[in-house]
Amino acid sequence: MATAATYLSFPAAHQQPSSRVRRRQTTTRAAATVTDRQEPPAVVSPTRRLPLRKVPGDYGPPLVGALRDRAEYFYGPGGRDGFFTSRVRAHRSTVVRLNMPPGPFLARDPRVVALLDAASFPVLFDTSLVDKTDLFTGTFMPSTDLTGGYRVLSYVDPAEPSHAPLKQLLFHLLSHRAAARDPHVPRGVRGPLRPHGERAVTVRESRLRAVQRRRGAVVPLPVPPRARPGRVRAQRRRAQAHHEVGGVPAQPAAQPRPAQARRGLAPPLLPPPAGAGEKDYDRLAAFFRDAARGVIDEGERLGIAREEALHNIVFAMCFNSFGGMKILFPTLVKWLGRAGAKTHGRLATEVRDAVRAHGGEVTMRALAEMPLVKSAVYEALRIEPPVPMQYGRAKRDMVVESHDYGYEVREGEMLFGYQPMATRDPRVFARAEEYVPDRFLGEDGERLLRHVVWSNGPETASPTLQDKQCAGKDFVVLIARLLVAEIFLRYDSFDVQVGSSALGSSVTITSLKKATF
Repeated sequence: MATAATYLSFPAAHQQPSSRVRRRQTTTRAAATVTDRQEPPAVVSPTRRLPLRKVPGDYGPPLVGALRDRAEYFYGPGGRDGFFTSRVRAHRSTVVRLNMPPGPFLARDPRVVALLDAASFPVLFDTSLVDKTDLFTGTFMPSTDLTGGYRVLSYVDPAEPSHAPLKQLLFHLLSHRAAARDPHVPRGVRGPLRPHGERAVTVRESRLRAVQRRRGAVVPLPVPPRARPGRVRAQRRRAQAHHEVGGVPAQPAAQPRPAQARRGLAPPLLPPPAGAGEKDYDRLAAFFRDAARGVIDEGERLGIAREEALHNIVFAMCFNSFGGMKILFPTLVKWLGRAGAKTHGRLATEVRDAVRAHGGEVTMRALAEMPLVKSAVYEALRIEPPVPMQYGRAKRDMVVESHDYGYEVREGEMLFGYQPMATRDPRVFARAEEYVPDRFLGEDGERLLRHVVWSNGPETASPTLQDKQCAGKDFVVLIARLLVAEIFLRYDSFDVQVGSSALGSSVTITSLKKATF
């Protein structure tokens, strides 16, 4: 895939360098930087040679240096962003050495080479140069006890034999039972689009009025409610009729509650005490063991053990889907709320005109006529990506290039990328720290999409069995567009109050103006 930088490695004498690998003596920069369409693009020579520079920074004394960096990361001025920007300023470099949490007593080796700009960051997507084995959560690898001793797909490197069938299973999970869907709908969507959006933005206005009377109270951003009891009972009856053991209908597991999903998410991701969240995770696994039996069967056909398939489904549904939306939806509404009434008016006009032109229904063709909605979603994913950190271990000696220098990295060193600094790189995006809803409109805007990398790969690429790009990338963008469309079908404008939460942003909707046109 094309990226904004060239990566250099030093192959053994008997090897021929690949098209992505160049010898040091003939290094050239492969691409110019691009700015957003609101300002003239910066012109950078595509043939200039970048000087080599030693990676600046240090790890400090053993143990003490890691503890110092951990304290600054969590408690220093400027928060997490300040931790990285202070090092960029101190070393006048966007590639630096530092220690990443959790550090001592939890992670064996916290030392990383941090890539903090749009030019160096994409090396983390090139699995011919970096190894992704057990690096989803960075320098800490959680226990696999809860997941039956299996490493779920996020921790598996594409070179491992299990990667392709596990990712194929996720593609199947997104697309199964979808034979009747619109061929233009991405994997994971079936039936009419409007109900998906309606459930996501059902707002209890009586609660909002009560909050307005009690200053400081919170109306959390609504998330899709649990299925109605009648629908759940019908689903269970169908499951009982379909899944029988020895002629006796199997007893379906109880549908998990959102709180159980939240609590069950932590143990496979964090270093909690032994046994924490085990009961909730077991309930989730019991539910999906029955509800996802057809997908588990498909996994078995792909050569995946049934329990391994089960735990990958639990992780995909509870972390990738439920957990991802718990981060993305508040983030999206936060930035839209801050965009102001003028932007809201443009979005409402675009959405309603497109829906009217398609018989009053939100269809894929109607969504295709909402370019501002799509741009607004991409901009939220750019300015605040849901998963901000990526890791990879260098497979060989190489030179990683920033905008201005080349840096030697040795085989086995851990590379770390803090994505917000790559996607807010002022050498690529004009007004990089601002939310610009129409940034990705037009030809110039479309060219910028290769620098939107929230999915662990450029937005212009599609996930494959050979990479680590999010399998549900297109589905995520689609449901975010549906959310925006549903909001502006119902409301002309809204105001928000933003706070922080363990998952990112907490959003308080302080006022809503119902649709007037």
